[in-house]
Amino acid sequence: MFNNINNDFDIDLFKNKFVEIYGQSIYPIQICRGPARINIIGEHIDYNGGFVFPCAIDKYLYIGMRKRDDKKIIYNDLKFPGTFSFDVNDEFMYKKENDYSNYLNGILSIIKRKGFDFDFGFDVLIYSEIPSAGGISSSSALECCFAFSVSELFNFKISKKDIALIGQQSEHEFMNVKCGIMDQYIISTAKENTCELLDCENVSHEYIPLNLGDYQFVVMNTKKKRQLADSKYNERREQCESVLSILNKQNFVLKNSKVSNTNELKNLCSISISDFDSVKFLIKDDVFCRRAFHCVSENNRVLNCVDALKNGDLILLGKLMIESHKSLKENYEVTGIELDTLVDCAIAQSSCLGARMTGAGFGGCAIAIVKKDLIDSFIKIVQEEYLKVIGYSAEFFSCNTSDGVSRLC
Repeated sequence: MFNNINNDFDIDLFKNKFVEIYGQSIYPIQICRGPARINIIGEHIDYNGGFVFPCAIDKYLYIGMRKRDDKKIIYNDLKFPGTFSFDVNDEFMYKKENDYSNYLNGILSIIKRKGFDFDFGFDVLIYSEIPSAGGISSSSALECCFAFSVSELFNFKISKKDIALIGQQSEHEFMNVKCGIMDQYIISTAKENTCELLDCENVSHEYIPLNLGDYQFVVMNTKKKRQLADSKYNERREQCESVLSILNKQNFVLKNSKVSNTNELKNLCSISISDFDSVKFLIKDDVFCRRAFHCVSENNRVLNCVDALKNGDLILLGKLMIESHKSLKENYEVTGIELDTLVDCAIAQSSCLGARMTGAGFGGCAIAIVKKDLIDSFIKIVQEEYLKVIGYSAEFFSCNTSDGVSRLC
């Protein structure tokens, strides 16, 4: 909608739309953007203290914001109908009828609680290229871009790391989704041409150069939308917490883990695969045991994946992605026929090194590593097979890495 002939975002066109909706003003229009993200590997372990390996990609959500002379806050989104109006002095509460504005009000409530003062109101216009509820973090892009925009407009100077933490806290308290830190963190702190090895236990990261050579990531959107709060997401987290509680009540020596005894474990990903094998008999519920094994083995795959990328071993990278999807399907049970069909069709192509679901699952997106000059034929074949099995088309796009949240003007 707002791309020019070079497929770049047209700032002037977006500003014109802003003025069309809100009218002229003596105050300038500020425009910021937040990227989508893919997670190369490390799924459902950010809330279990593990390592994850995401990168931001060049699909963006844009927020235009402008100061007002009164204390009103007005939201408009170009893809979602309805205008929402509030006051900076409101005690923001979640209300279903407020739709997407709940994400924004949640951010404001957390920022206010941290002692920041809002001495004027503002107008907001949102436009997103990111598929909604598609598994590449449209909601986190909205949260982080909005928090960053507010910080810029009011000169709060909130750090990128704190913006991520504010987004996560808002999800927990305002949206009742007990998410990990990965999505908000990568969207806030990403650097172009890199992935982040994010230690979710210590909330620290290392930038790893991403060089895929003749290959490129392709995002495959099932077009099956899901809402995290309405899915099994919180249930999976509760199951993992139950396993951790079981292990913490015992006094078994660990030989190859971050801690030396099960009663010292702070999270599931602190235990090694070999140590988990020696204590898994304590977990009587087979489902709980499989959930825990996914976390432990996935954490190990992340570290192996980083080594593979550092060594330029794309074959191993693809193999680890396939193993990750298999565990998410069989042990964590968060894939479904749509994601499985895309992944199975993808890895059957000689042009594809590996594929896996990315994000929370239950629909959403998968990713594949595909030879650049064969992407078009890859998409055509996978699309035909997906349509045959599922009955409707998927959406595909190749992508490059991106910086995190940033200000355009």
